[in-house]
Amino acid sequence: MELQGARIWAGGIVQGVGFRPFVYNLALRYELSGWVRNTSAGVEIELDGPRAGIEAFYQALQAEAPALAHIDELRLEWRPANGFQDFEIRHSEAHAAEFQPISPDVSLCDDCLRELFDPQDRRYRYPFINCTNCGPRFTIITDIPYDRPNTTMAGFTMCPDCAAEYANPHDRRFHAQPLACPVCGPQVWLEGAEQNDGRVEGDAAIIKARELLLEGKILAVKGLGGFHLACDATNPDAVRELRRRKLRVDKPFALMMADIESVSTHCLLSPVERALVERRERPIVIVRRRPDTPVAPETAPGQNTLGVMLPYTPLHYLLFARPDAAPPAFDLPPLVMTSGNLSEEPICSTNEAARARLSALADAFLMHNRPIHMRCDDSVVRMFPALRLEQEKKQTSGLYPLRRARGFAPDPVRLPFDLPPLLGAGAELKNTFCLTHRRYAFLSHHIGDLENLETLESYEQGVEHFERLFRIQPQAVAYDLHPDYLATRYALARAEREGLPAVGVQHHHAHIASCMAEYGLSAGTPVIGLAFDGTGYGEDGAIWGGELFLAEYASYQRWGHLKYAPLPGGDLAARQPWRMALAWLYTAGLDWDEDLPPVRYALDQPDVPFPPLEALRGQLRSGINCPATSSMGRLFDAFAALIGVRQVVNYEAQAAIELEARLDGRELAFYPFDLQEGIIDPAPALRGALSDLRAGVGVPVIAARFHNGLAKLALEACSRMRAESGIKKVALSGGVWQNSYLLTVSVGLLQEAGFEICLHRQTPANDGGLSLGQAVVAAAKLDGIGRAALG
Repeated sequence: MELQGARIWAGGIVQGVGFRPFVYNLALRYELSGWVRNTSAGVEIELDGPRAGIEAFYQALQAEAPALAHIDELRLEWRPANGFQDFEIRHSEAHAAEFQPISPDVSLCDDCLRELFDPQDRRYRYPFINCTNCGPRFTIITDIPYDRPNTTMAGFTMCPDCAAEYANPHDRRFHAQPLACPVCGPQVWLEGAEQNDGRVEGDAAIIKARELLLEGKILAVKGLGGFHLACDATNPDAVRELRRRKLRVDKPFALMMADIESVSTHCLLSPVERALVERRERPIVIVRRRPDTPVAPETAPGQNTLGVMLPYTPLHYLLFARPDAAPPAFDLPPLVMTSGNLSEEPICSTNEAARARLSALADAFLMHNRPIHMRCDDSVVRMFPALRLEQEKKQTSGLYPLRRARGFAPDPVRLPFDLPPLLGAGAELKNTFCLTHRRYAFLSHHIGDLENLETLESYEQGVEHFERLFRIQPQAVAYDLHPDYLATRYALARAEREGLPAVGVQHHHAHIASCMAEYGLSAGTPVIGLAFDGTGYGEDGAIWGGELFLAEYASYQRWGHLKYAPLPGGDLAARQPWRMALAWLYTAGLDWDEDLPPVRYALDQPDVPFPPLEALRGQLRSGINCPATSSMGRLFDAFAALIGVRQVVNYEAQAAIELEARLDGRELAFYPFDLQEGIIDPAPALRGALSDLRAGVGVPVIAARFHNGLAKLALEACSRMRAESGIKKVALSGGVWQNSYLLTVSVGLLQEAGFEICLHRQTPANDGGLSLGQAVVAAAKLDGIGRAALG
């Protein structure tokens, strides 16, 4: 039989996912000889064997790849046979300047979960059990190739039993880099917030932690990407105390529930939402709460939804499970699992930082000694049904991301074109950064709001880590036009220091471009872009946020926008919606009658140093510290205040979120918006709401009519732009489109009218997806870089 040789190269997420043992066993199946190895660029395979066997191997490589693998490129080159006698797995080889995607962290697999609670297994109740199919990846890797010396597990020497599993290609733990057991691996312990509180180690620590949670205590629990602050979510006193200590007044807490049956007990789940909760990424999923759930209302004040997730580490499962039960009985109530930090600070990721920063927040610490190299928050998603075109393409997961972090980062966005090495610096709020190279856009994990030194340092560490990990040295940087954003200052300073081109990208253009890129639109494809959000620096110096664009990657035309209104007090108006309500009434020429909720609120405030109502009226008349804004987010604030939902807020978009929570989804009537020469005037809607309010129409109906009116406006605006331009694709981006009701009604109307909708499915519609759009726009604008790359 004549032997043929072949060389195969696989690129994508092919390391740390069981790919080499898969290749090894595939070669044995088809009786092929040769070798496989990891490199900095992917996986290399050399084969000798009959041509038919190699061809069958190549087909199986694509059809049967491990569940966690994502093959982006696969190349085969025929060559003469090399005379290999057997098949082996060779040591990894580093290639300078080459890179590859890295697997995100993966929730505990079913096999490891079964072993975790098997009294006969040597890893019984071991809180760091993992295998090739699960466990930490991104949060422990320090460099590529993904081998144990390049992870934070390098300091743990494997015992003989673990070493044997690690070296056995037929074992589920073959080359599982975080591999460990109670003999040789990381350990867990419980310590008090005070130094003299003592320490409990091993399984006893977990049992004691359960007892403290049931007693109403607050625990700091070290997880995959950082610390959580945990308490009993059914204990109102514990939840209130956590809010007091964390300085988090109303913003909803995330909850962890033991299993899907528990989630179904406390929440109303559609089949799609159930599938989202059970995804291996284990995101926090926003779902409707059951009216009779014992979960404390204080977990999500003013909301009819809860953010829930399932356990994703062995330690989580052990906390929920009664220690003396086999099979496991999960008897712990739902837990609050919120980021382990003070409000606005980065999540704590080291034991030392947790002791220093969380000792005033937690009664005790459930610690371990496996280092976290890169902090990473939990991801947040909600369900939005598959669009018609997605259904045709069998893309029906229904995932709509709100925060992209653990489980999803650093999995790249695959682009429809090649890009050079670029850095998109991101925005101020919900910051992420983005590094591009070839057809990959490596969007970072959620960094947070860049409003303090600690978060800026976390941002800079993240950029440095991604550049090293993916071997990307940016040839240009892209930044937001707002001159005071810390991300903008970082980008400009770096560009000057390294002599790089720096490209300013308008905030809402970046929003639309981000949606276009992840949707896979090719260069030169124009869209109608509806960029609705809270704030973004406009090219005329105003604060934009209700934008109607005709856009492609390289440029955009501002076809229209929400009518400008004054923003009295600047950022203060975003924190005090009553100001925006009265500013919009002033703009619309409507009186500030004393029966209106925002007027009553202002009259009830102390006259220090001046009566607030008169001070505001004088400010609006003079225009002092009243920048112009077309922000749709501030219009939501105004309506919420106008009808008495919320006059002041203590977290971003609180008024709009509570306005949506109050609406009656059965209401079909709507308030009209005027659209003349591209200017959206909400005055008719304001008058309609005032009339209904005084007629005794309830808040739920008024709120619904406002939302319905905006959806009708979106349809009218898109129809007019299509008539002028012939464009049928519509991209919806910006934080306002996280409003599930508005998105649902708008998409329904637009699809019925024959528009093709581009939605965010991989990156958030909020500023968390902005950096991707910045990088793509910058590439399109840069002569010799972007235009060549984008064709």
